[in-house]
Amino acid sequence: MFEGHDPYLVALSVAIASLGGYTGFALAARIRNAPGVSNRMLLAGAAAFLAVGIWTMHFVGMLAAPLPPDTVYLVLPTIISFLICALVVGISLFFVSIGEPSLKRVVFSAVLLGVGVASMHYVGIHGLSGPFTIQHDESMVLLSVAVAIVTAYGGLRAFLAQQEGLRLIVSAIAFGVAVSGMHYTAMHGMHFMPLTDEAHRHLGGSLAASQQILSIVVAVLCFVIAAGFLLSLVPDPRRQTVVPAMAGDPTAPAVEVAAPLLAAASPRPVSAPLGGVGQPPRAAPVPRLPVEGADGTHFIDTADVRSVRADAHYTRVHDGTRERMCPWSISEAEAQLDPSLFLRVHRSHIVCIPHVASVRREGDGAVLELDGPSPHRVPVSRAKIAEVKARLGLATRRHA
Repeated sequence: MFEGHDPYLVALSVAIASLGGYTGFALAARIRNAPGVSNRMLLAGAAAFLAVGIWTMHFVGMLAAPLPPDTVYLVLPTIISFLICALVVGISLFFVSIGEPSLKRVVFSAVLLGVGVASMHYVGIHGLSGPFTIQHDESMVLLSVAVAIVTAYGGLRAFLAQQEGLRLIVSAIAFGVAVSGMHYTAMHGMHFMPLTDEAHRHLGGSLAASQQILSIVVAVLCFVIAAGFLLSLVPDPRRQTVVPAMAGDPTAPAVEVAAPLLAAASPRPVSAPLGGVGQPPRAAPVPRLPVEGADGTHFIDTADVRSVRADAHYTRVHDGTRERMCPWSISEAEAQLDPSLFLRVHRSHIVCIPHVASVRREGDGAVLELDGPSPHRVPVSRAKIAEVKARLGLATRRHA
């Protein structure tokens, strides 16, 4: 399979795919824990790094291959191959990031992604131009597509696991080896058939780039992937349990806050409902919330609920591990939950105050981090900052 290939470039192609996979998976693992615009930016970033990693690995592998002399790369098929890769990666990640990811949905996304990656490879291969035609062994084509689908399934499972540390590293390495395996499997079944000079003259006229130009493009993309990988290793300051100065008191010192302390500081009896003053009397709080799963409706205890997020006419309930869809609207959830424990901190977000692990200033508002096996963050609107501080026992006293 690697006969005639440059071993150093082969190793580099595997490393590039692994680095791209690590960066993409690290961003994808944060998607479900990020609100609003951040969610979409993480999805776009994850898709971009995975696509660039796959595409760059492909062309590093092409530079490692023993191609015929005078081979050039047609620009249009080369660009189309990248667009195919970016499109299928983005669609697949989006498809499994909404709702409850059932096995059927993950398998469908994996097939879509695998076929798309294989299509990217063969479109890129047929961007090669020179005094030859390219033929493929059908058995190797089918095997490479199968490898791509299995690779895609493993990558999506790593995305859904939302894990960090050693498991993320192992997933990224497996992703890099598998994507490279798909490429070199397809290359093993590819053959160059020489053309006569007269036949080759009829193939000219298209915009093309030499291997030297492609090497420069690939080198730049390798730098981008390496930079993204290094940035993904920088600790996220939003995960620190430090409460900086809030609005209105910029000179106040930072205070480290632990979740149990916040739970103890949170006042339990609150007479006002979640939405504020002037609402009619409310019914007794419900002990459980309904959530939708692939096999029907389930119920989770409100004691396990960390936050509730509006999603169109429905909501998403976070239990400290993952989000699940709830058939209630945000207003209905607000009316049903215990106001001594839950507070609506934003028009689209309700949080359980005893589960708040940290709070920090961000723009005109603030951000709360909630505890659990998979901590996540919730935005606080500017109008709710004072109430949140009071509920957390952080209200400052003004001296005349």
